[in-house]
Amino acid sequence: MSDKRSAGLLVFRRTTGGGVEVLIGHMGGPLWASREQAAWSIPKGEYTADEAPEAAARREFQEELGLPAPEGAWLELGESRQRGGKLVTVWAVEGTLDPAAVVPGTFTMEWPPRSGVRDEFPEIDRVGWFAPETAAPLLVEGQRVFLERLVERLAEPPGDRG
Repeated sequence: MSDKRSAGLLVFRRTTGGGVEVLIGHMGGPLWASREQAAWSIPKGEYTADEAPEAAARREFQEELGLPAPEGAWLELGESRQRGGKLVTVWAVEGTLDPAAVVPGTFTMEWPPRSGVRDEFPEIDRVGWFAPETAAPLLVEGQRVFLERLVERLAEPPGDRG
């Protein structure tokens, strides 16, 4: 198993009809460009033992979206081990964010492979608000559990959340 750890923040908002929408991002770069299903992610990233996971989630949100994480109470959504072995910890926070305001961070990679050409790509090339049932097939499989947990947490009486 991998000892890599990642932390993220899932922003949600309540809709006028009493529902909920979550903010997720489509992964940037040429490997994901033509994919839609299982090509979106909760803003998250790796951290080391000397950084608190909450701090990493806040930092990664800022790095990936170019905006500060919304203020508000964080709901723990727990951990999930991804297919590659990475352990991901996610929190949810209620907030509003205009996808047009996002200024994504970038990464550099060789593309095409073995070409010797290095190029810069956005970490997330677009973001959007989706109802959990719409977001689920878009998210990479290992992150879908966090949507289920969020819906469960929001269904609990307010005194039971923590």
